[in-house]
Amino acid sequence: MSETSALKALEPIKIPSVADAVFEELHQQILSLELAPGTRMSEVEVAKAFGVSRQPVRDAFYRLSQLGFLLIRPQRATVITKISEVAVLRARFVRTSLEIACLRAAAEVVTEDDIKDLQQLIDEQQAAISANERQLFHRLDDDFHRLICDISGHDYVWALIREQKAHMDRVRFLSLASGAQAAHDDHVGIINALREGSGERAEARLKTHLSRIETILGKIRAENPEHFEE
Repeated sequence: MSETSALKALEPIKIPSVADAVFEELHQQILSLELAPGTRMSEVEVAKAFGVSRQPVRDAFYRLSQLGFLLIRPQRATVITKISEVAVLRARFVRTSLEIACLRAAAEVVTEDDIKDLQQLIDEQQAAISANERQLFHRLDDDFHRLICDISGHDYVWALIREQKAHMDRVRFLSLASGAQAAHDDHVGIINALREGSGERAEARLKTHLSRIETILGKIRAENPEHFEE
């Protein structure tokens, strides 16, 4: 009698649901301000625009409301919330704490290949700045920070950072017209410190990088008062 192989059961493969797809698209449009703060949202209109039923839209609306981006009011219009300075600063604190921990771990194990991958992202960021591609730069910025989490061996942390930093992202996007080059230069400083084996300098540069939002918040609000809570 032939023996059967001791095969391990496969983990269920997660296929994004329609609700996930609707959530991701709305989430991105809110963070990039394609859907501006104060915009009224309708389940019926969103379902029609995406060619889906109302249920996945309702699920996506609920998730966005839990993150603080939608205000759902019974018998009244659902609206995209305005930017909260308190939420932005809380998100900055949480994000900084998590990313510093990942950077410290990454500095202990970073390889030459990792440095090359980070450098490639920095080069692509500069090209995006030259082409005035703000959305592309924003995505490459995220890719840079996510890769540091991956290098650290704590890739799961990025999901936590992504959720927390969402309140920062609308301010970050508004700042990219004038602040993208400074962000890029901070990334250059971080990678140079890692290349030279100085975890302390990399950490100091990352702290400076993530604290910039505090110094620009007032300026961004003054330029875009309609996007902020009173």
